[in-house]
Amino acid sequence: MKTPAAILVEQRHPLVLDEVEIPPLGFGQVLIEIVVSRICGSQIGEIDGVKGPDRFLPHLLGHEAGAIVRETGPEVRHLKPGDRVVGHWRPGKGIESRPPVYNWNGRKVNAGYLTTFNQFAVVSENRLTAVPSDTDFELCALLADTLTTGFGLITNDARLRVGESVVVIGSGGIGLGAILAASLAGAYPVIAVDIHDHKLDRAREVGATHVINSNREDFAEAAARILEGLSPDVVIDGTGNPAVLEKALALTSSQGRCVEFGVMPYDHKIAFNPLPLHFGKVLTGSHGGGSKPAEDIPRLLRLLNHKCPGLAQRFVSHRIPLDQVNEAIAKMRAGEVIHAMIHFRC
Repeated sequence: MKTPAAILVEQRHPLVLDEVEIPPLGFGQVLIEIVVSRICGSQIGEIDGVKGPDRFLPHLLGHEAGAIVRETGPEVRHLKPGDRVVGHWRPGKGIESRPPVYNWNGRKVNAGYLTTFNQFAVVSENRLTAVPSDTDFELCALLADTLTTGFGLITNDARLRVGESVVVIGSGGIGLGAILAASLAGAYPVIAVDIHDHKLDRAREVGATHVINSNREDFAEAAARILEGLSPDVVIDGTGNPAVLEKALALTSSQGRCVEFGVMPYDHKIAFNPLPLHFGKVLTGSHGGGSKPAEDIPRLLRLLNHKCPGLAQRFVSHRIPLDQVNEAIAKMRAGEVIHAMIHFRC
């Protein structure tokens, strides 16, 4: 059996579209049919080599999906054929199996525990969480990272308290999830920063009380005006830009928390005086917001169905078939995209 796939063959080059042969299921593996996959900034980072040279080329990409279980391998106990699932990169319940290797015209193609830029995928059991059968597939893909990471940034990394002030730098993708989470958690004000007005408009829709276009004004000075001279309790940076992170840390209050979730290129550094860290200021990175998918996805699904019905319609700006993935990535680089979803049943 073969599946259409987008393959990363060489860094800093377009993905190659072709078919790969699906390997047989092994211990703890699950065959899923992917209905919807989100394109994440992490995939652009993989293409660009943000974390350095890629030792596993060629390989498949993607780590956020809404899918259906088609077959289960030996010892899989938490899933069954027909289940609707969220495919997520953070480990959840069940077996962590060995990653699969696909065949591409006699050439090996590597894959991680989950890949989603392929219509059918062999996935480790613990990268899948079952959801009710009527769950929107796009919402599944958002729950895989955007929402679990966004909420985790607020509740786990920043440990937000009701009434605290929040600045989120970067209002696309996961930034929107953090803005929504901060709003629902009782933060005030919730200040969204971006260089694109259409993303700031969307940030207002999901809970930002104030917005700053940092192409037109200095975001630190603008935030200080909004806070009437006070410093924000929480600053979250999704840019991965050293200069922005340095400014974000300086902006954070003396007892505040600065959280970085944007991935900085491996050969970049920041410079700051660590003295404030001795007196209570915190600078921390985030690994998926510390989310636990098996626990967080059902809980967030209940909340969002009650508080934010139809959320995917507000979050998703672009819907494409797989053969337009390179064009969608180009639009992401240009800042046109809020969330882009690959639909395999177009």
